[in-house]
Amino acid sequence: MTKILIVEDEPDMRRGLEDNLQFEGYATVSTSNGLEGLRLARQDKFDLIILDLMLPGMDGLDLCRQLKREGSSTPIIMLTAKGSESDRVMGLEVGADDYITKPFSLRELLARVKAILRRSGALSSLSEFQFDDIYLHFGRYEATKGSRPLQLSPREFEILRLLAEHRGEIVTRERFLEEVWGYESAPSTRTVDNHIAKLRQKIEADPDNPKYIITVHRIGYKFAL
Repeated sequence: MTKILIVEDEPDMRRGLEDNLQFEGYATVSTSNGLEGLRLARQDKFDLIILDLMLPGMDGLDLCRQLKREGSSTPIIMLTAKGSESDRVMGLEVGADDYITKPFSLRELLARVKAILRRSGALSSLSEFQFDDIYLHFGRYEATKGSRPLQLSPREFEILRLLAEHRGEIVTRERFLEEVWGYESAPSTRTVDNHIAKLRQKIEADPDNPKYIITVHRIGYKFAL
């Protein structure tokens, strides 16, 4: 079972996160203290850490910085009441994978949790996939076309993983945004279309007449084998 560490000193927020994450099927461990959070992160294996910025004992920035110095690869979502760009940049610079400003939509948080867990491989049983002369290793973000390396961005890997996991089925643009980008809506679903167009240039023999990534008009895309 996917395990998430919550380090949050506001009791209501902490309980709300625990209840909702457990309802989604995740196992949770929580603490209100930064130093205790560091101890828990060191002693156990977590798939994700949800970390408040302002904490007693050790603040979230220092906790995140220390874990990364020690070589931790556990993804971190940082929560904070601060909304300035400098705070966000600082959180990402010390190693956080995502940053959410309070108050936030619970649905948005859950979508981002799912997106990060997918990127880390914690939610996917599909680690490798091959079609035609293209080989993909999602865990290592490695791809080849024939005998040559194929340069794909992490997001392109995640688009292909989602399509491969649901090959033959329609994946809506909204689902791409939720599971690959980590949010449920965007100003325009052209974001997905633009990434698909670039991906076709890399994997399709004839990008204007794709063989694998097929457009389903007004809905989304499907992977055809």
